[in-house]
Amino acid sequence: MDARLNLFGNPVAAKLLRHINSASKVVSDSTLPAATQELVKIRASQINGCGFCTDMHTKDATHAGETSTRLNLVAAWREAKVFTDAERAALELTEQGTRIADAAGGVTDEAWANAAKHYDEDQLAALVSLIALINAYNRANVIVQQPAGDYQPGQFG
Repeated sequence: MDARLNLFGNPVAAKLLRHINSASKVVSDSTLPAATQELVKIRASQINGCGFCTDMHTKDATHAGETSTRLNLVAAWREAKVFTDAERAALELTEQGTRIADAAGGVTDEAWANAAKHYDEDQLAALVSLIALINAYNRANVIVQQPAGDYQPGQFG
């Protein structure tokens, strides 16, 4: 299976990805916990059906020491006892922020208030930015049918 378009080889796509990657660096350097960042990326990627990003972020999370139990339960986080209240709030915000079209009201005040109980303003800014960024990555990869399975941790720097 080959992608419809080489996002890394096309000059326009590559330039855009460099800018998105720069924005992602701001988030990764923030005080939002790294484990939470990976859980958010995995959950949004699962919802969006992005195999490439799901593969990448589960491998990166494993490489960073995340347990297989937690990774295996991300899609069923509501029923899982392995996530902190803060992580659960981030996952709820991720789901609502990713499924905007499914809910006419967008993200609920309840989901926002719950996240705000666990994260300071800078962390909330990073969380919102991360949700937006991973959704952008997901959409690009799904549109071009980027194949999944070959990613190696650290492959992109």
